[in-house]
Amino acid sequence: MFEKLTEFFRNPHSYETPMPEADANHVVGALMVRAAKADRAYLFEEVETIDRILAERHQLGPIEAAKMRAACEKLEEEMPDTAELAAILREAIGVEEMENALRALWRVVFADGLELEVEEAVLHKIEALLGVSPKRAKELHDEIVATKALTAPKS
Repeated sequence: MFEKLTEFFRNPHSYETPMPEADANHVVGALMVRAAKADRAYLFEEVETIDRILAERHQLGPIEAAKMRAACEKLEEEMPDTAELAAILREAIGVEEMENALRALWRVVFADGLELEVEEAVLHKIEALLGVSPKRAKELHDEIVATKALTAPKS
């Protein structure tokens, strides 16, 4: 490990995050990254939220969650077709876990405090690809909005 660290400081461009397996856990992470990047601004609040969600979902510490996010970023970059990512997810998980994944995606979208049309469009596309009805998708969205309102700091 010390050798890897020394090599990194000598040549920071020599380290590359390995491509993860396209399993359900990494696909959810890749979709969270895709949702965060939808407005062409990948903000600290979104990265922090993705890390927190990955830590919660997989019982990871902060460093492990950040490493998993980096792997998910790589997967998102290498798999440009959202339909392909959604198909992997749809085949691998049940309805309850799919809804939990959508809740996670909405949390990422709202992480920066803004609800932008371009981000909503990406989420609605993912919902449709996963086979979630518009009515149920709206319920999941509203659930996260309500949770966000309850946890917002009081002025």
